[in-house]
Amino acid sequence: MGRHSALKTGQCIVCGRTFPLTRLHKVGLLRPHLFEMICEEVKDCVADSLICDEDLARYRRRYVEKLLEEERGELSELDRQVLDNFEKGASTVQTSAANLLDRNPTFGERVADKVASFGGSWTFILTFIAILVMWMGINVVGLFSQPFDPYPFILLNLVLSCLAALQAPVIMMSQRRQEEKDRLRSENDYMINLRAELEIRQLHEKIDHQMARQWERLAELQQIQIELLERHNGGRGV
Repeated sequence: MGRHSALKTGQCIVCGRTFPLTRLHKVGLLRPHLFEMICEEVKDCVADSLICDEDLARYRRRYVEKLLEEERGELSELDRQVLDNFEKGASTVQTSAANLLDRNPTFGERVADKVASFGGSWTFILTFIAILVMWMGINVVGLFSQPFDPYPFILLNLVLSCLAALQAPVIMMSQRRQEEKDRLRSENDYMINLRAELEIRQLHEKIDHQMARQWERLAELQQIQIELLERHNGGRGV
């Protein structure tokens, strides 16, 4: 009996294709806004009509997109990507972000990170000051018979210029890579939060719709009970 019922099929009111009943949904059981949207576009659509999973996902996506456009105006590329994933039921985490965050850095990237980390520490500042003091002290005091860089320390200025010229682009490389990682993290966080907001909103609408239908059924049952009591009392009176 169960196997026979599982093999039953129905026709989608939107695409006209035939599907098993497990992949079809009654339009009348959907949320009122979706029901109205489908009825506006599909003629002969009634509450008992059936709609397949693919068409239902497409209408849900359009409904959510319409709500977001009313709230936020023009949608961004990230918003549309979240809507596409929401329609397909796929994950909203960006593959490119996961690959960039999880992959092992190259040798150049590791060197850039080390240089940027060391160049922004007190260890570098104190070591650099000590080297400058020693350099100038050796050439001023005259520990050697002939100073290798007498005042005004032209060689020291050349070394400092070369160090600054090399250190700045290396630090910029590290900062650019860090900014890219931060940007991807922010985009992922935004997409995940938007996906969660859409799912919570959809869940609230489903709960509200179910509660409204339950109240209608309770009211109908109460009306039936009242009619039965009236008939019973009327029969006793006779």
